[in-house]
Amino acid sequence: MKQAEAAIYLDKPRPKKNGSCSVKIKITYHRKRKYYPTGIYLTPDDFKKLMNTKRKTSQQKEHLIKLNHLLTKAQKVIANLIVFTVDGFEENYYELRNTENSVSFAFDNYINNLKSEDRIGTAVSCNCAKKSLENFKQGLTFADITPALLKKYENWMLDNGKSITTVGIYLRSLRTIYNLQNIDNSLYPFGGKQGKYTIPTGKNIKKALTIQEIAKIYHYKTSLNPTKDMARDYWLFLYLCSGMNVKDFCLLKWNNIDGEMLNYQREKTKRSNKENKSISVALKAESWTILKKWSIPSVSKEAFIFPHIQQGMSAERQRVIYQQLTKTINKYMKQIAEELGIEKNVTTYYARHSFATVLKRSGTNIGMISELLGHSSVKVTESYLDSFQSDQIHKITGALTVGFKRAN
Repeated sequence: MKQAEAAIYLDKPRPKKNGSCSVKIKITYHRKRKYYPTGIYLTPDDFKKLMNTKRKTSQQKEHLIKLNHLLTKAQKVIANLIVFTVDGFEENYYELRNTENSVSFAFDNYINNLKSEDRIGTAVSCNCAKKSLENFKQGLTFADITPALLKKYENWMLDNGKSITTVGIYLRSLRTIYNLQNIDNSLYPFGGKQGKYTIPTGKNIKKALTIQEIAKIYHYKTSLNPTKDMARDYWLFLYLCSGMNVKDFCLLKWNNIDGEMLNYQREKTKRSNKENKSISVALKAESWTILKKWSIPSVSKEAFIFPHIQQGMSAERQRVIYQQLTKTINKYMKQIAEELGIEKNVTTYYARHSFATVLKRSGTNIGMISELLGHSSVKVTESYLDSFQSDQIHKITGALTVGFKRAN
């Protein structure tokens, strides 16, 4: 049986803006190929010189030593496998890479674990962070990560037109990866103490509508555009249901409804909350109208309520649907807001902020609002949850529909 083969490969089909391409280790087996980055980027001309020129510069020698080192490791892994499999190769090859203290390898490992848990959104975010850090510094190791380097990365990102929010998201991913390594605490670069690096946070822009603006949306007639009508109804449903996000909305099943209450757990916090308490939503008459209009009736309690997700659908496909539906809702809500004279970029996230703000302005206890939102930090608010019954939730959340009823 023919064994797999390893070779050094320049990924010319996907060059960077500066013309350089990623140098990778290519594994070929039964005419199938997989590629593994080395952290080195070269232009086609520089790659040709590296591989063919006899008299090499010090930089070329350094690159060639690293590439030959990784190629030899790949060849040894292949030779030691009795039966070649991609999983078997990667397990051994990545283990060898890890001895080099590679940040990219640690990201790869973590991303693979996220994918195995169907945490596709987090995996995509981590992969974006990984690529950004690779572009900032090729071959980044954990030994390189110091407060000074992190500040340089922040400045580099801002100089390249990225927002401070994006910087924060990427560096929180890096911090997560760093925390998974067995590194001496005295070298820890993050934190608020002197000499440490504090990860920046974006500005907390207010994204709430007034109850009068929400009432305008409720009374808006979308005429002959059913998709626009659906977007308006979905946005109102998210608002009425504790500022629910689109992913949780799509995953709702008929068994989440118990009488006049809808109970669900936020996908975002399922792995972070210690007790995973269910969020209780009081289904208003307006919510039932939307449910009856757009849901798919089923005798099975395990069936999805809305017609977007299907049983057996992959996590990757589900994520595409969440994103597309969110874009559709946001697109038409922006149009509706403009037509109604609402000078705000109304998105699905506005539904969540509006839910909290309207209740707060109505005098609702902050602890209750926190529970209804399903926040992960519940130390201050846990004592409130058990004392609120369904009738109290209905009474308190009645403020959400003030202005919906027109006088005859």
